[in-house]
Amino acid sequence: MTIISTVFWIIIFLNSILAIFTVFREKERDIAAIWAWLLVIIMLPGFGYIIYLFLGRKISREKIFTIQSQERIGMEQLVESQKKLIEAENLDVPESQYQDKTFELIQLFLNGNKSVLTKGNKIKLIHDGNDKFDRLLKDIKKAKDHIHVTYYIFRDDGIGTKLVKALEEKAKQGVEINVLYDPVGARVLGKHFFDDLRAYGGQVEPFFGSRFFLINLRLNYRNHRKIVVIDGKIGYTGGFNVGDDYLGLYKNMGYWRDTHLRIEGNGVKPLQTRFLMDWNASAKKEIIKYDERYFPFSGLIGETDMQIVSSGPDNEMHAIKKGFIKMISMAKESVYIQTPYFIPDEALMETLKIAIMSGIDVKLMLPNKPDHPFIYRATLSYATELVDCGAEVYIYDNGFLHSKTIVIDEDILSVGTANFDIRSFKLNFEVNAFLYDRGLAKKQVELYKKDISTSFLLTEEIIQGYSKWELFKQQFSRLFSPIL
Repeated sequence: MTIISTVFWIIIFLNSILAIFTVFREKERDIAAIWAWLLVIIMLPGFGYIIYLFLGRKISREKIFTIQSQERIGMEQLVESQKKLIEAENLDVPESQYQDKTFELIQLFLNGNKSVLTKGNKIKLIHDGNDKFDRLLKDIKKAKDHIHVTYYIFRDDGIGTKLVKALEEKAKQGVEINVLYDPVGARVLGKHFFDDLRAYGGQVEPFFGSRFFLINLRLNYRNHRKIVVIDGKIGYTGGFNVGDDYLGLYKNMGYWRDTHLRIEGNGVKPLQTRFLMDWNASAKKEIIKYDERYFPFSGLIGETDMQIVSSGPDNEMHAIKKGFIKMISMAKESVYIQTPYFIPDEALMETLKIAIMSGIDVKLMLPNKPDHPFIYRATLSYATELVDCGAEVYIYDNGFLHSKTIVIDEDILSVGTANFDIRSFKLNFEVNAFLYDRGLAKKQVELYKKDISTSFLLTEEIIQGYSKWELFKQQFSRLFSPIL
């Protein structure tokens, strides 16, 4: 027994030394993530390294350089076209029009993310899956030139098949079809799911890695974006993926509450740009070079000014997170947040606490049906902390809440793909629309209040009723929040 005990402790010691060397050798990782990964590797000798190999390694500088280089292929003309767009529509963001901190938010995205402010867009706020796909399929049917599609999750089921069949019909008609999917989100797709689309001339590519887990060492960095661009005139983005669950057809999840945007106007151009850059960073053969037909002039056709903001592990700006921090800090009356996962970093949590203590009405809405129990328990831990500070936390009880929105003062609204968690801010490739339209923001607040009617308030009584085992699971899950 003495020999076995000695060997055991030698293994533990060596494992700990190797864990420290492995995690610390990757520079520019934040301290919280370092400690979380050390905990994983030390607690799970051997197996922890396997997890780290697939989920923990950062994107190498060489890989980032490759992505950024591919993104730039054929994009020089695009930069010039954006400049012309600004000049043509006088989008120089006059401070007299956008007062105080709103002007600062716009400038934050312009300077930090090169996000052009486009004016006079026509926006439809969509909150039902059937409505979203009915509109999308009708728009696809009318396409004349091209259809560009990106989704994180793509399922081989009723709506997935229906969407691909619609794309196949357009490909037969000579419409350019380009589909980009995430190999992890679409891991359940059959090998031949896109064969007919390819046979009719459509192009289909996986984003950033193989579908085969055993050879994909970048599982942790996913393209969580959802983008559809039709003829450069109509764009879609938001929370809905492609699957029957998003139509509320999964009994275990119930009704699917999400938020999506249908965009008409020059706000489609940044979405198009984002798709082309993602495609060129992923395509093995057929890159897409700049062409004016991808960027038709739209003029002012609506009431909404907006910026499309993207973020990902290829850029240390973390623009969407900074945008959320700025929005919360500039709120004077209210902050309403909807998210399925609430795992903020220290900066966001402190910003929310400051808003609460400053008398701002802070409301957070979470789902009551967790699709990731480990993440959900960490979410409840952070939510409980907000309740203790004075925030109102609502638990949506009418199905599953997947909506990713934040609205302040019934004035500025953000809708997109980013959850309110560290993964979305630092690990996933995301895209959000920031909308400067008081009318649209009020509509979102009305929807929020409607959702409250089918939710229950997370009270001190409920929190005090948690068992010690439940509280332990919440706190234990929270230990790993920097890497969830």
